[in-house]
Amino acid sequence: MRRAVFLDRDGVLTRSMVREGRPYAPTSLEEFELLPGVTEEVGRLQKAGFWLVVVTNQPDLSAGRLARDVLDKMHERLRSELPIDDIKVCPHQDGHGCSCRKPRPGMLLEAARERSIDLSRSFMVGDRWRDVSAGKAAGCKTIFIDYGYKETLVERPDFVVESLTEASEIILRHPSVIQAGGGGRSL
Repeated sequence: MRRAVFLDRDGVLTRSMVREGRPYAPTSLEEFELLPGVTEEVGRLQKAGFWLVVVTNQPDLSAGRLARDVLDKMHERLRSELPIDDIKVCPHQDGHGCSCRKPRPGMLLEAARERSIDLSRSFMVGDRWRDVSAGKAAGCKTIFIDYGYKETLVERPDFVVESLTEASEIILRHPSVIQAGGGGRSL
């Protein structure tokens, strides 16, 4: 079974728009920007043999604030610039009651079924409480990138860092990774 790193999109790979201490996803291609160092760090994780899956809540889609073609172009850009294996999107809002919207683990569980991912040997990296809770519910190790947003974590993450670079260091030095050995990825 494969090991994976599940990556939240906004705030982990791309810049979030922060207003009054709260992060918001970009809604235009002009706002869509990779964070510094992301290309290198995602490349390191890929070379270490991890399956890389972006799991992102995009409620602006169902709310009409984000056009589907703009979202598709954003994700085409991610795929062209990063060695991402899959992108899972939840377009729903909190009130829709779906199983895919983080903090529920639906996107992670779906990817695990489709790609034979061992969730107990995988990591969830995010910058919001929803990411940590989804990772915990799926059985992953969780890494929280703390930007000091005005929101409270519901569950304690396994690790707290300040960047994807720090998260990558933890993942690559974690005992489960070292014991398994680096090496190539199986497809």
